[in-house]
Amino acid sequence: MWRNYVTVGLRALAKNKTYAFINIFGLALGLAACLLILLYVRYEMSYDSWMPEADRAYQFQAWYKPSESGGEEMKLQMTEFVSRDALLKDFPQVEKAVYVCSCGAVIKQDGKASFADRFNFVDGNIFEILQLPFVKGDPKTALADTSSLVLTEEEATKRFGSADPMGKTLTLMAQGKSWDYKVTGVIKDLPKNSHLDLGVVARFDPKTFFADNPYFLSSWNSQGGWVYAKLRPGADVAEINRQLPAWEKRNIPDDTQGAAAGGEVTNPGETQDWRLVNVRDIHMGEGQRASMTPGNDRRTIVTFSVIALLILGMAVVNFTNLATARASQRAREVALRKVLGANRKQLIVQFLGESVLVVAIAMLLALAMVELALPVFNNFLDADIAVTYVGSGGLLLPIVLLVLIVGGVGGLYPAFYLSRFQPARVLKANKSAAEAQGTGSLRNILVVSQFAVSIGLIICTGVIYAQTLYARTADAGYKREGLLQIQNVGAREIEPIMETLKREIGKVDGVQAVARTGIGVNPGNNSVTSVYLPGNPKSIDLGTYGVDPDFFSTMGMELLAGRNFDVAVAMDDATTPFPVNPDAERAIVKRGINVVMSRSAVERLGYTPQEAIGKQVNSGLTYPEFGMVPTTIVGVVKDARFRSVRDPLQPIMFYYARNFHNALMVRYVGNQPKKVLTDIETIWKRLVPDVPFNAEFVDDRLRELYEREEARGQLFGAFAILAVVIGCLGLFGLAAFTAERRTKEIGIRKVLGARSRDIVRLLAWQFSKPVIVANLIAWPVAWWVMRDWLNGFDSRIALGPTPFLLAGMLALVIALGTIASHALKVARANPIHALRYE
Repeated sequence: MWRNYVTVGLRALAKNKTYAFINIFGLALGLAACLLILLYVRYEMSYDSWMPEADRAYQFQAWYKPSESGGEEMKLQMTEFVSRDALLKDFPQVEKAVYVCSCGAVIKQDGKASFADRFNFVDGNIFEILQLPFVKGDPKTALADTSSLVLTEEEATKRFGSADPMGKTLTLMAQGKSWDYKVTGVIKDLPKNSHLDLGVVARFDPKTFFADNPYFLSSWNSQGGWVYAKLRPGADVAEINRQLPAWEKRNIPDDTQGAAAGGEVTNPGETQDWRLVNVRDIHMGEGQRASMTPGNDRRTIVTFSVIALLILGMAVVNFTNLATARASQRAREVALRKVLGANRKQLIVQFLGESVLVVAIAMLLALAMVELALPVFNNFLDADIAVTYVGSGGLLLPIVLLVLIVGGVGGLYPAFYLSRFQPARVLKANKSAAEAQGTGSLRNILVVSQFAVSIGLIICTGVIYAQTLYARTADAGYKREGLLQIQNVGAREIEPIMETLKREIGKVDGVQAVARTGIGVNPGNNSVTSVYLPGNPKSIDLGTYGVDPDFFSTMGMELLAGRNFDVAVAMDDATTPFPVNPDAERAIVKRGINVVMSRSAVERLGYTPQEAIGKQVNSGLTYPEFGMVPTTIVGVVKDARFRSVRDPLQPIMFYYARNFHNALMVRYVGNQPKKVLTDIETIWKRLVPDVPFNAEFVDDRLRELYEREEARGQLFGAFAILAVVIGCLGLFGLAAFTAERRTKEIGIRKVLGARSRDIVRLLAWQFSKPVIVANLIAWPVAWWVMRDWLNGFDSRIALGPTPFLLAGMLALVIALGTIASHALKVARANPIHALRYE
């Protein structure tokens, strides 16, 4: 019996090759998309789950809450150094905790200096918490002392080639000091599905390293690294997290600095919350700021999963549509089987079996598509997704289930519909090609749903593209073109020659201006301080960054009121020597400083730009021993957006300092930017050979900043194209069968005087109506989804009618283009051929 069913099913496919191609190819596209997304979702959910004892490894995160004083919400993965000891002291459930410092270092080897992009200091054996696979060395002793260092395989090969790195010496330079380290271990290169970004891991002593800045070690407001903890077996992390609010009150002292200026006593615990997050949940967790690697969010995963299911659903709809449309061609077969003794149950099993057979063939084609597309998919996502069919995580079981489910869902209605035909009615002389009754409404509903999905995806693609383009081109408050940003200028080796370096770079042909700054485009740092208005105990949070007087002109920022900094005015200079000099800090607190603020900063204080000039406030620059600094506003500049448009625009207070900068901004002209960059690099290597040169054009930094949105838009675009192709395949098949079924009707119309264009208009209108209805469904859904997405941006485009109208017109044009060939063929046919048997 089953052999007969398979034979009949294959013959039915072979009899109508167009139907077979549309069904199999459409299903294959849908199944391939579904499998790719399934692989992607499993990959995203698998981050760090490969790590032994990952269930006991946690990251201690500090989340800033939004405050009345203007402080923004920041869910950081980083936390303060002091929090580690407090965690160990109060929670015996924590077996071990290690601080991982994000401070960079220069590595000197064979007289040559290079910058390690993936460098981290640790104050303990991090490999007892994060059990990473070692190639050489013992993970228990690899970081036994403060002269030991571990490399990844890639870093070891980069620095030592094929030679054995064990026992070799590298010199690390940071904080103006240098230390010799021995390589004591080599770990495997980490898979891409890890939140960790490690290349060099070195043991250090924080008290020695931060001897010039002891405030960092005790501050509850300075995040410069990550804390990893290992819980004892059986420890309840939920219970620890519930006890953390009480832990904050026990351990975090009040900050009385604001009270010294007439403000209120504050506590850092009021603006922060802490929590332990398992390493497997970091990538998809809420804490996405200050992370080692870019994370992802569950909404994105859910969104693409839904889209994949919708596309698969469209392919199933094609199958159902075409199966019911072809019912007339199989009516006589069903009638004859019933006459020969077949019951309805057997017919249902037969048609369901044919459906599963079609899906199985389509699945084989889909797997071939997945294998071919996977390298491109991995390259696009910068992932390492692999296809395995058997074993743990194998696809064999999902593939079998997918074939059975899709085959059952797609074939269920056609099976029940076809099996109900009555033999006597079908086998009448004039009913041999009986029209399938009652299926028109269902087919229209399914076509509408297909095009609604296609139109919705086209709208989403257009909106995402428009928002990404807006983010990269909108007025940022400074001139993006002709701007170069040089990093690594915070190294202590550069400080003594900074003025010389700046002057020499300014002499390069094509360079117009050079400025030092504590904030650049897409900065990796964030500095916030509290400001107090006279007579008001409530603090107001503002971003605080040191710049030099050339910064605003170099960036092309507009001065709205007042003046710029002047090196001749003593109060404009807020520079304090480093290491900390108490006398210099006391002198600054006594005399006060002048600052320049952004428009949003003075508005947060309650002033207009013109009113703010000359006003005095007390600012919380870090001089806790001597109180607040009297601060006078001497200038107001236009707001500048240095970070992503997703982040709230930060109100900023700029102060003039000759140190603590982390970037040099260079304004250049001419059509040879690469030559300018090369000339600057030559000067850099001549003046500071021990510090690697790291510069990037601002346009490139902005492009990197919005890569994630751009990639998301491209994925939406790919899905939209796929949805349109599948929808058009179904429409093409339906148009062919409709044209064939209405051949006699059209012949009669032509005999009665209808012209070809009347026939084309008739058929075009039949298939235009579902597309028009699909627009009415897709528009409100797409508007709701895109409004929610755009609300995640601080600065965004208006959600106007353009993408909706364009998507609707495009879908209509595609639909008409799909059926045009059939319509013209039928309209031009000789009516004699259609009516010769009447």
